Order: sequence, then structure tokens, then C-alpha cells
Amino acid sequence: MQVSVKYFASLREVIGEANSVVDIEEGTSVNSLWQSIIKRKNIEFDNVMMAVNMEYVKSGHQLKTGDEVAFFPPVTGG
Repeated sequence: MQVSVKYFASLREVIGEANSVVDIEEGTSVNSLWQSIIKRKNIEFDNVMMAVNMEYVKSGHQLKTGDEVAFFPPVTGG
């Protein structure tokens, strides 16, 4: 199945792209997807926020075909 993936802020620069379409197995969690991306890109970026279809989700959220997944670094302010 396929999901659309978007990267924001500094992740966009680290990953080297703004978005992609990724083939995953049914039942894949959003965290498993993230782990496969950072392994494939050979980067380290542990602290990341995740959203599916424009809603924040926990790392164990299971993805469905056609989902739009967004990864971005935590927002900080002062």
C-alpha cells in the first residue's frame, strides 16, 4: 500500500526532499515508517513529531492506504 509523506522545517533539509510517496506493508505504524526512512537515508533524528491526515498521532498509530503522513521537529519558542 502507499502513503504520502511530507517533511517540514529542518527535517526537509536533512531528508533532502519535501515529500514522497512510500510503499509500506499493511499494519505498519507511523514510527516504523519513520525508522525505515531514517535508516534508508542514513540519518539520525530521534526527536520527531508525527501527524496523519493533519492530526497529531502517537508513534504506534497504524497507517492505512492513502494516508498523508507528516514528520516535523518539535516546535520551540521563547
